Amino acid sequence: MIKGKIWVFGDNVDTDVIIAARYLNTSDSDVLAKHIMEDAVPNFYDKISKGDIILAGENFGCGSSREHAPIALKAAGISAIIAKSFARIFYRNSFNIGLPILECDSLDEAKENDTCSIDMNDGIITNITQETKHSITPIPEFMQELLNVGGLMEYAKTIKGK
Repeated sequence: MIKGKIWVFGDNVDTDVIIAARYLNTSDSDVLAKHIMEDAVPNFYDKISKGDIILAGENFGCGSSREHAPIALKAAGISAIIAKSFARIFYRNSFNIGLPILECDSLDEAKENDTCSIDMNDGIITNITQETKHSITPIPEFMQELLNVGGLMEYAKTIKGK
């Protein structure tokens, strides 16, 4: 079960908004985390709490294929991203690092600072503040396994250990 405060973003949030190119000279996830979404919401990192959830519209993570974007979000403590749709490379990169991303097109009543819970086993998002429930697009079993162990590298370690 995932539970956190919602931060609302619109359509077409690209990877340069998630983590600006000027920070791509490092692969230190802690450094990257401090700069997430700062061009969209100044000092965003200082405003969020571990476990918060990003809610967005269509095509979240579009733009370049940089892995820095999902790495920075996860390192900042974002527990999940819910969007109407995701750019395919961002989708794959997120699962590869173990960042839960969920497709749901019916959370239009959600407002910033609402509290939301996500039951990935039952495929239900509950907006606790608004007292609404929504179904999510099911995550393929293999992708769920990646999330459960923390991403592709951790999955590979479990396979190697068998």
